[in-house]
Amino acid sequence: MNNNITMTLNADKLILMALQEDISSEDVSTNAVMPKAQKGEAQLICKQDGILAGLFVFRRVFELLDQDIQVEFQFSDGDKVKNKDVIGTITGDIRAILSGERTALNYLQRMSGIATYTSSIAALLEKSKTKLLDTRKTTPNNRIFEKYAVKTGGGFNHRYNLSDGVLLKDNHIGAAGGVRAAVEMAKEYAPFVRKIEIECESVAMVREAVEAGADIVMLDNMSLEEMKEAIAWIDGRAEIECSGNVTRENIEQYISLGVDYISSGALTHSAPIMDISLKNLHVV
Repeated sequence: MNNNITMTLNADKLILMALQEDISSEDVSTNAVMPKAQKGEAQLICKQDGILAGLFVFRRVFELLDQDIQVEFQFSDGDKVKNKDVIGTITGDIRAILSGERTALNYLQRMSGIATYTSSIAALLEKSKTKLLDTRKTTPNNRIFEKYAVKTGGGFNHRYNLSDGVLLKDNHIGAAGGVRAAVEMAKEYAPFVRKIEIECESVAMVREAVEAGADIVMLDNMSLEEMKEAIAWIDGRAEIECSGNVTRENIEQYISLGVDYISSGALTHSAPIMDISLKNLHVV
């Protein structure tokens, strides 16, 4: 993701919405103790080991409140940091620092938590051909940030949204009247450059999907024995993705299957935040 282009097209409006959620009319606490502009400085401090993601979003929060504020980092996105590391400093109007602190930290803690969790799982796949994918199970209005964090942590992005690719799930199959019908209808409707992926919950569905010409077959919530049977039957005629409640605790059982992809909604919906604080604010 190109930070500058993305910021211009998408991120600014989302960050502004987050700020407006937190400051509906005024920051009463800050205005009470800081009635006029006063230059100050604070340190961004890491309170646990992890992988950083979202530093540019952290900075942008403050820039939208005060264009003259200065944020300097000692690390970059994707860097490993340790407990007590000083990530950077922020210098500028104390009112902007106080008013933007929570929103900026919410983004940085959330994104760094996702990157850290993703990295811990991606490390388990390093010696395999399998790629770790995220899903659309993201926080509303935060997908662009959360999927960026997955990539920063060493994972790969599945489709960004419903306009980004064809993935026929159980209800699409039901609406179409069956696996073969769903695949055939998708191949007829979608541009030829689009791959057709379909979710299968049984070996019988897998056979029907491959025979209908599906490009990618998702083995969803199937037992290991069923997955092995399905993989053997596919025999290279389609790419294979495993999915269904995959977490750091259980992913190792899928690695030996040798599939092309393993997708995990947990990367974005269950990653704990990374503990980061803005401390030592003082007048300069």
